[in-house]
Amino acid sequence: MEDMPMPITPYCGCGRCLVGVRRLSRKTDKTSSPQAQGNAILAAAANVDGHIIAWADDWEVSGATNPLTRPAFGPWLRGEMGPYDGIVARSVERVGRNVRDTLNTQELLTGQDRSIITADHSGVWDFSDPNQENEWLMKAWGGQMELHAIQKRNRDETIRARENGEPKQRPSYGYRYVRLSPTQKIDHVEIDEVAAEVIREVARRILVDETGKITCATEAARLNREGIASPDDRRAQIYARPVKGGAWTQSTVQHILTSEAALGYLMHGGRPVIGADGRPTRIADPLWDRPTREALVEATKPKRNGSRAPKGPQLLSGIAFCGNCGARLHITGQRADLGHAYGCNARIRGILASAGCKPAPTMTITVLDGLVSEWFVKRYGAGELMRQEWDPGTGHAAEIAELEATRTRLRTDRNAGLYDEPDEAEWYRTEYKRLGDEIKALKALPERKPGMVSIPTGRSVAQEWDDAGHARRREMLAEFEVRVVLHPRTQSPRVAITGMEISSGSI
Repeated sequence: MEDMPMPITPYCGCGRCLVGVRRLSRKTDKTSSPQAQGNAILAAAANVDGHIIAWADDWEVSGATNPLTRPAFGPWLRGEMGPYDGIVARSVERVGRNVRDTLNTQELLTGQDRSIITADHSGVWDFSDPNQENEWLMKAWGGQMELHAIQKRNRDETIRARENGEPKQRPSYGYRYVRLSPTQKIDHVEIDEVAAEVIREVARRILVDETGKITCATEAARLNREGIASPDDRRAQIYARPVKGGAWTQSTVQHILTSEAALGYLMHGGRPVIGADGRPTRIADPLWDRPTREALVEATKPKRNGSRAPKGPQLLSGIAFCGNCGARLHITGQRADLGHAYGCNARIRGILASAGCKPAPTMTITVLDGLVSEWFVKRYGAGELMRQEWDPGTGHAAEIAELEATRTRLRTDRNAGLYDEPDEAEWYRTEYKRLGDEIKALKALPERKPGMVSIPTGRSVAQEWDDAGHARRREMLAEFEVRVVLHPRTQSPRVAITGMEISSGSI
């Protein structure tokens, strides 16, 4: 049920201007709803002739979080939200969930001559009274014991679910949990088609890239630029919760691409959970197969050659060079007559190899972009645009490697003294023979190695160029290995352009 807005009144300096402190680990918790906490806080404030000037509402925040770092309550404690005379909460455990944090918060507030009121205590807390101080400590201790009990139940349930091959933690990006009713346990895991389409396209672009310019970092930037919901925001969309506007990062993209969770495995500690048969426990269909995952691991390794996508928003960022000294062109200051321009400032920046770069070439951005665009469409526009797809091959070698790893793990366990009981020894022999038979059968099959496959799109390069934005056009220029050299006005031709499969072109 949607909670009602809580009333507030402006700060007046009366000595009873209080901040209402509310917290919930799960906002759907009916036994401690936002409305119930709010009503208890309003009543407690009224009992001491106080009024609420603001609400510090921390929803979906664990009780184990330090109050100083809580998103809503923390800024008040750190003195970042303006004047107030104290706080009021439903109970001591809503101030802090362990003894240390609760006592530290109390010491901080009383040291600032601020009041503390809770609905589970009559009046303002007086910590000069030993009886009230002991009561505060006992309530804090009770909250800590309750937190420990909750954490133990959660750990025990996680272990039970893992041993039974059931998902428990958050689903990996590209998947969603399915419940037959909102309050029931997870029935099964299925692919989230929206997220799967996004991450499969990321994987395809990285695998087919031969320039080294498309990386996890550039893909994260592209997803942010196109407004694709981050993993946390996508999860919020699925469960109809407010999105927080989180951003994609390089590490997020790389983790999703390389994690074995994308193979549909149940995961724990970053590794697949091994079932009773000695194999990883699969709980959903894979986003891609193991050979593709191995290729992604290889493709996303740190590049030692320093290759990266060109930075900057301009069409020719990273591919335009000076005809005098060979340095990359930069965007120079605005010219009074024509606006911003590409230009060489290597000599001004003190680059020794560019000391003789006089006169330094410059050309207005719109003019040079137009010349390159015209040249590109004229040179490549009539050709059919081919889409590069990753063909993972048959994948037999990867399957064999996985089966051999499972067999080695079983053999190691047997050497360590496991499977010595008669019934266990029989299971071991049966399982070991089955793995050997599967390996033998796979080795007999023909192997097709992974690689790139070109698929016609039915569109011309010119059509793709006309429909593309700046970012996509920069990618196309990189794909066709376009390089632009700008010479001073005194030389002819002023602009020399080279690209894939041609020696030179001049304008």
